[in-house]
Formats: sequence, structure tokens, C-alpha cells
Amino acid sequence: MTRLPFDVYLDHIDRESRRFRDVLAGCDPEARVPSCPDWSAADLLWHLTEVQTFWERVVRERPAGPDDDWQEPSRPGTYAELLAAFDDRHGAFVAALQAADPAEAAWTWSTEQTVGFTFRRQAQESLIHRLDAELTAGSVTGLDPVLAADGVDEALDIMFGGTPAWGRFDPLPHHVRVDLTDTDTQVWVQLGTFSGTSPDGTDYAEEPDISVVPDPGDDPDAVVEGLAADVDAWLWRRGDDAGIHVAGDRGIYDRFRACVNQPIT
Repeated sequence: MTRLPFDVYLDHIDRESRRFRDVLAGCDPEARVPSCPDWSAADLLWHLTEVQTFWERVVRERPAGPDDDWQEPSRPGTYAELLAAFDDRHGAFVAALQAADPAEAAWTWSTEQTVGFTFRRQAQESLIHRLDAELTAGSVTGLDPVLAADGVDEALDIMFGGTPAWGRFDPLPHHVRVDLTDTDTQVWVQLGTFSGTSPDGTDYAEEPDISVVPDPGDDPDAVVEGLAADVDAWLWRRGDDAGIHVAGDRGIYDRFRACVNQPIT
């Protein structure tokens, strides 16, 4: 799947973040976030502030990664101060991205080690947390279908799939095709297993896993179909499966669903 231009990602980061902030500005700070029940509106606001603070530093200090000197910023005491902190850190984050070449080397937690990873990841982060804010306020608006389609690919390829250097993906002869009907997009997913030993010594042995792959030229075992926004929200636990249609081998679908049913925030 073709990624979006980096200036488009940056525009989405700014637009979605501003909508996120404006929605939360009108919320009770103690209002619960339905999609993240442990969080209040104030917690959600601070979360994205911390995220953008972290990635602003990563981009600004590239290619060096986080070190032992990294300290979490101190959380302000009032909601007004939280909103002001978000404004400040978001402005600094956007400025850092504007000054960076997406092709430059930069630390990430993924196998892709470029500033471009942050453009894409944070466009999706801003989109999903904007949805969290709107769910909190009870005023949900639509997701941009092109960005949501990119988000489906990113969620399947990076957040749920993707093989770290210390692990191994062993494919099985089973595929699920995800069809996004409003953007004429297809994402092919191969089922398999993951094995390896993480840097902290955790062993994984033939754990069920997925990998995004090119069209294999065969019929899929199962098809998941829906609008891009519906599928993206569903994958991120921000929406139900009311708009999702499943066809084909139910056992293959169930295994796929188990692989994308891990907690993510």
C-alpha cells in the first residue's frame, strides 16, 4: 500500500491534534474516556502531551535515541495548565517535524529508523486520540477515509504484525484479505507464528502472529470488509464490528482476530 506524502501526514497531525484539544477543552476534566476506561479527560489530554513531547525530542536530537537522562515531564496541576502545556508541546513538535527531512535517520522503536516513521505514526496517534476525545465528549465526527485506510495498513503491518530483528516469523498457508470499500484498498495478511528471545530474555515459541504481505495471487481464506474508518476504529477498539462483514473460513478469521485483539493505546 502506498503511504501518504509527508506533508499530508504533518497536516493531519496538526489538524487532528487541534481538534483533540478543542474537544477536550469543553469536557469535564474527570469525564471518563469510554475507549480507555482507566483514563479521565485530563489523563487523555496529558497522554498525548507526553507522546508529542517525547517524539519532539527524538526528532530534534536525531539520530540519537532516548537515553538514561530522559525524564518524564511533570504533569501540571490544573486543567487550564494541562491545556496550555499541550499547546506548547504540540507547537514544538510540529516545528521539529517541519524542520526535519523525513528521510533522515532517527531512533524509533520499530525496524524503520527514520524521521518519516514519526510522521506516519503520529498522524495515526493523533487521529485515534481525537476519536477518544470525541467519544468522551459524545460528539464523534468522521475519520478521513484515506488516513483511516493508511491506519488500517499501519495497524496490521506495524502494531500487530512486524517482526523485530531478534525474532522470526514462520508463515502458514492461510491469508486474510481486508477490503476497505470506500477507498478501493486491499490489505493482505498472512497467518503464521512468531518465535524468538527478546532483549530482556523473554522467550516466544510459535506464538500466533500475522504479517502484511503482497497479493499472493490466490483466493483468501477469509475476507474482512468495511469502510476504512469503521475498520480502523474496530482494529483500535474504538468501534464495534457493526459495519464489518466477514466471509470465508471462520476458523481462519478467528485466528486472525485473536492476533489483532491485543491491548493497544
